[in-house]
Amino acid sequence: MQDKRGGRSKRPGSARPKRLRVFGQRPTKGRKAGPSKPGTGRRRPSTRVEAQPAAEAGSLWSGIVEQSRAGAAAGEGLVRLNAFLARCGVASRRGSDDLIAAGRVQVDGKVTRELGLKIDPLRQRVLVDGQGLAVEKPTYVLLNKPRGVVCTSSNREQKPRAIDLVAGVKGRLFAVGRLDLDSEGLLLLTNDGAFADRLTHPRYGVSKTYEAVLRGRVEQDELDKARGGVWLSEGRTEGFRIRVKRRTAERSYLEVTIREGKNREIRRVFARLGHPVLRLRRVRIGPLTIRGVGTGRWRFLRPAEVEALWNDAGAGAGA
Repeated sequence: MQDKRGGRSKRPGSARPKRLRVFGQRPTKGRKAGPSKPGTGRRRPSTRVEAQPAAEAGSLWSGIVEQSRAGAAAGEGLVRLNAFLARCGVASRRGSDDLIAAGRVQVDGKVTRELGLKIDPLRQRVLVDGQGLAVEKPTYVLLNKPRGVVCTSSNREQKPRAIDLVAGVKGRLFAVGRLDLDSEGLLLLTNDGAFADRLTHPRYGVSKTYEAVLRGRVEQDELDKARGGVWLSEGRTEGFRIRVKRRTAERSYLEVTIREGKNREIRRVFARLGHPVLRLRRVRIGPLTIRGVGTGRWRFLRPAEVEALWNDAGAGAGA
C-alpha cells in the first residue's frame, strides 16, 4: 500500500529548513509493498557521490544552500557538521556525533573529531568512511514490525532486519527509535535525522502507546507503582499511563503509554513487579496509529502525518 507524494507546508517558527518538502518514493514496478523473506533483500551500502548544486540536488539541499547564501557575509551560513550529516541521511544527529568521534568523518580531506564543528556546505567537502555525501530526499515509512526482526541497520546482522522488509524504497533508511527483537508493531523508518531526533529525544516527550499482555493478574497496588515510577538501574522511570483492558487469574491485558523510553522499559518495570511481559505491541506514536497496516506490511507516511508528528513533538517540548 503506497501513498502519493505530497508537499509539506511551511510552518512559521520551524527550526527546519524553510523550503523542506516531504517526498515519498514509489516502490519499483512489479514489486508489492510488504515483507521480504527472512535473510533476503539485504541492502548494500549505497555508493554516494559529491553533493550537487542546489538546483540539481533537490529542495532539502536547496534549503541548506539558501540559508548559507543568506548569511554568508555575516558568517551565518555555517551549519553544524552533525546537522549536515543528518540532513544527508547518514544518521541522526546523535548518531552523527558518534561517527565524528570515531574519526570516520573528513572535512576538506582531514579527519575531524570536533563535535561542535561548523562547516560551509557550499564550499567544504565532507566524506564519511571515504565516500562523498549526496543529500537525499526525505522519506518517511510506517512499518508494522513482526517479532523476530531487529531494528539495526548493520550489514553484519544475521537476523532479519526491519529495513529488509521495506521493499522497493530507494536510499538509506534507519529506524526512528527501537523495538526489541520480541516486540512488534509500529516502527518508523526514515533518512531524515532531524525528524528522528525530534521523535526520540527525551526533551520532546513524544508519547508511545503499547498493548501489553502480562503473566498473572496485576493488582491495583502494582498498577499504582507502575504509574508512579519504578527504580531501574539508570534511575526512576517517569511513570506509565495505564488502561486496564481485561484481567484474569493467568493474564492481564493492558494499554500502556510512556513518554520516556528507557531501554526495554515496559518489560523491565513489570518484571520488577513480578509480571513478565508475554507480548508487547506498539500501536501509536503521538497522533499516528498502526491501524490498517498488517503485520510485516508498510506504507509511506502522508505529508499531513509528518507535519502532525513534528507539531506533536514541538508541543511536548512546550514549543
